[in-house]
Amino acid sequence: MGSGNKVGENLRKKSDVIVLIGMMGTGKSTVGAHLAAETGYRMLDLDAMIAEKAGCSIPELFEEKGESYFRELESAVLVEALKVPGSILATGGGAVLRESNCGEMLKYGWVVALAATVDEIVARVGEDKGRPLLAGGARQRVTALLEERKHAYNFAHVTIDTSGKSAEEVSAEILMHYRG
Repeated sequence: MGSGNKVGENLRKKSDVIVLIGMMGTGKSTVGAHLAAETGYRMLDLDAMIAEKAGCSIPELFEEKGESYFRELESAVLVEALKVPGSILATGGGAVLRESNCGEMLKYGWVVALAATVDEIVARVGEDKGRPLLAGGARQRVTALLEERKHAYNFAHVTIDTSGKSAEEVSAEILMHYRG
């Protein structure tokens, strides 16, 4: 960028917050970091923000306080994060489970749903002990979660399948849609 240019000035002004949604393992954090580097926007990871606010890891939060408490905190932190201009926000896979969260994302951001096949998701996160919703068999849990949430990501402005693609390829595809 030349001197005097503002962060993201070369981007279309749909919104100055790009929100990445999708199941765990679809590449939200990885793609988000690449998009932030490409655009000059700030990368925000909702789960990291929640862990920081709670003072413990997500698995500890689930174990000590339960999923309901986690979802309440997730909603509160989401609203804060959506108000940070010039940012790429990678949400947790379940952030879309509350209709109010989806409304806030649409109100403040341009929403991109990332998708991937069961095989791709399991290959990426199947052995990750830091993912409490995968306890009890990754393939079965991923398949069940995909079925449960098959319509949960439909509100996004665009959906991109990340299976077999690099973060660079997915970022380029997002920016092509974003710039229109």
